Amino acid sequence: MVARGLRALRGALRGAAARRRFTTRPARAPDMDYQDAIRTLNTLQTNASYLEQVKRERGDPQAQLEAMQGFLERSGLKVEDLDRLNIIHVTGTKGKGSACAFTECILRSYGLKTGFYSSPHLVQVRERIRINGQPISRELFSKYFWLVYNRLEETKDPARASMPAYFRFLTIMAFHVFLQEQVDLAVVEVGIGGAYDCTNIIRAPVVCGVSSLGIDHTSILGDTMEKIAWQKGGIFKPGVPAFTVAQPERPLEVLRDRARERECPLYLCPELDAFEGGHRALELGLAGAHQRSNAALALQLARAWLQRRGCHGLGELKDVLPGAELAGRPVPLAPTFHPTDAMIQGLRDTEWLGRTQVLPRGPVTWYLDGAHTTSSVQACVRWFRQAALSRDKPHDGSEVRVLLFNATGDRDTAALLKLLLPCHFDYAVFCPNFTQVSVASNADQQNFNVTVENALTRCLENQRTWTRLLEEKGGQDPWLPAPLRVGGLLQPAPARGTLLLVPLAPRPLNSPALVFPCLAQALRWVAQGRDPRLAAPATSGAHPHPAASSGAVLLREAAAVRVLVTGSLHLVGGVLRLLDPALSQ
Repeated sequence: MVARGLRALRGALRGAAARRRFTTRPARAPDMDYQDAIRTLNTLQTNASYLEQVKRERGDPQAQLEAMQGFLERSGLKVEDLDRLNIIHVTGTKGKGSACAFTECILRSYGLKTGFYSSPHLVQVRERIRINGQPISRELFSKYFWLVYNRLEETKDPARASMPAYFRFLTIMAFHVFLQEQVDLAVVEVGIGGAYDCTNIIRAPVVCGVSSLGIDHTSILGDTMEKIAWQKGGIFKPGVPAFTVAQPERPLEVLRDRARERECPLYLCPELDAFEGGHRALELGLAGAHQRSNAALALQLARAWLQRRGCHGLGELKDVLPGAELAGRPVPLAPTFHPTDAMIQGLRDTEWLGRTQVLPRGPVTWYLDGAHTTSSVQACVRWFRQAALSRDKPHDGSEVRVLLFNATGDRDTAALLKLLLPCHFDYAVFCPNFTQVSVASNADQQNFNVTVENALTRCLENQRTWTRLLEEKGGQDPWLPAPLRVGGLLQPAPARGTLLLVPLAPRPLNSPALVFPCLAQALRWVAQGRDPRLAAPATSGAHPHPAASSGAVLLREAAAVRVLVTGSLHLVGGVLRLLDPALSQ
């Protein structure tokens, strides 16, 4: 029934889009025009047949790039037009969005007009296309959407795909925005992979970057780090410098080989410590120790861009410090240098919602991080445990910890959930990424690729997996040696004198797992009316799980409730939309 409803809605939207070709669109209120644009954009979301087409084309990257070039030319641009955007092209498995955000903010601190194209969006689609760090306005989005859409409609070719899919369309639209709004540079984040990604139509970037590599999107990129590294290295261009952060040995060698075959000079970024010297540590706008490698990559990308564009007048770079070569490294180490005041300010001022973000709301504190790979979830756990320890502990010790989790795509959910066990949650909550049971009223959050039935089935599987993992765990915290398992403190490890995170307090083995049909119901149950942005949960139609009613009492009476939201950026985006409605305006 639900699937038929989604198909009917999709057909109705496509019908409306088709009728638009033959009728003159009357003047409409800007917000209505924006919503109409978003609903029409959603008809371009990839379906199963398109995904199969992508897999067939995967063996011939030239076919994919030629198709993208055809769409670009039909929209009124040529590939060589993109050369004027002075692009910084960034790929990677984890941290590429954060590295892009750091880079954009650094260069904006020099007074440059910046463009920034990223994915996915958290709350509104227009977040993907930013100018000077801000999402473009609804008016600008509508203007450029219809400009590109109508040009593509007018140039349909029956022999080929008539319209680009969702991500391709937005990529073309972003290029139009950046060119017509005359940005000084554009930071472009790769969608998936690199070699076959539609952003790889860029032929002459100023500089390229590769953030940390990991296992993700295996059905498209391959199931080993080496295969994924090969895909990421596909963005390298002849004579264009590229930088990467510390990688495992074999993937780094693959990146080196890709750089050599493409005649691209590749450098390894020194750790951020090398830029701090004897001075105080650089302050980062994004929390978490894992952000330091992203910041180090951003410094190299920004400096290379400034040098290659001859922008010394915007703030002279200080003397470059001699970089130490690392013996046996397959990739030469980039030189270190004294960060300028603009670089220091850019790192400090960087904001990137949904990544290691903390929202304190009285007794309820929300910890948001869109980690969705094993390595990024490990970093998320380290950040959460540190962040939770840094907050004042309730005098009576009545603290409740809740996990809110979902994962999408072909990810190994069991592996991700196992990494979250050391946080010792009192409750685990699983729900789809839908903000409401029906998302028809919110076009920005619609996803025709996932049915309600499939999403709920996966949540139920996650619930069973969590319960099984708890049973297997047997009360042992795999992160800590037995002598250090004491509650509420940072304890020095006897052998090395370093600080280790330990559980905030002992927790029972049976952490009840609940499934909710949508985020609104899940958040209301967790907050129990104690977050002013959320209504109290309904008294009628209570959750059938027996732990829901007893848990509600604990959540209402606890002095502190700490909630970690992770597993999916789409999940984090839905939570942000409910916790901060201003983001939807």
